[in-house]
Amino acid sequence: MIRLRTMFKGQKVIVVCSVVLLILFIMMALAPWLAPHDPVKVNLLHKLEGPSKEYWLGTDHLGRDNLSRLLYGARISLGFATLIFLSSLGIGVVIGSVAGYLGGWVDSVLMRFCEGIMAFPNLVLVLGIVGVFGPGLMQVLLALMMVQWVYYARMCRNMVVSLKERNFIAAARISGSSSGAIIRRHIIPNVLRPIVVMGTLEMGWAIMDISALSFLGLGIQPPTPEWGAMIHEGTGYIRSHPELMIYPGVMILVVVMAFNILGEALSDRYGISKRQ
Repeated sequence: MIRLRTMFKGQKVIVVCSVVLLILFIMMALAPWLAPHDPVKVNLLHKLEGPSKEYWLGTDHLGRDNLSRLLYGARISLGFATLIFLSSLGIGVVIGSVAGYLGGWVDSVLMRFCEGIMAFPNLVLVLGIVGVFGPGLMQVLLALMMVQWVYYARMCRNMVVSLKERNFIAAARISGSSSGAIIRRHIIPNVLRPIVVMGTLEMGWAIMDISALSFLGLGIQPPTPEWGAMIHEGTGYIRSHPELMIYPGVMILVVVMAFNILGEALSDRYGISKRQ
């Protein structure tokens, strides 16, 4: 009975977090239709207004609608975090599968390269890469993808090392399947679920990194709305209008918590360890 209650509780957490994230992704996709105003249109006659029928969450220091900017900001924070996740996942799974299946010097070279990247804190390495290529959204995306894929590669490699000794892999070899075909048809499908589960935790980190770099002025550039950049713009009005920082801060908090709690619940449910 206790075990059933625990499983139901875990399932409930998964459902709630999934619903929250689904709503946020729908808001992101429908931002052009849901936003009541142009998010970048400046109207100094309405600057720093409070909530009203026309501006539900008020306006910022340039008279731009806060609600519209939050909705469009989700397209950057959520949309590009998803792009980073999918790109890093693809690179990591391919490299990890090749390293784990082939072994030998290929495995040693690829894993030593991964360990070299992991020796540096994520944000420090990303800042270094952005410093070399210059500020901008595409530079941030490239830097985050270069950092994130190593975790997927190492996790995938560890699973493939044990998986390739299974009987169905041996049967595929005996039947004459090539290494590429075995990796594509038998290895990758069996490692995707735990990799995707780990990816829910990495999504939270990606959103935090994008927001942090935009806050520092290295990510998205004005006037494009992004949650981290909106917090930065609101710092000058922290005493008189703290809501300019609170609104995007709450959005980041909700999204990151939803991804992290969902990732932890899925990891516990399926017995998957984090960041091998």
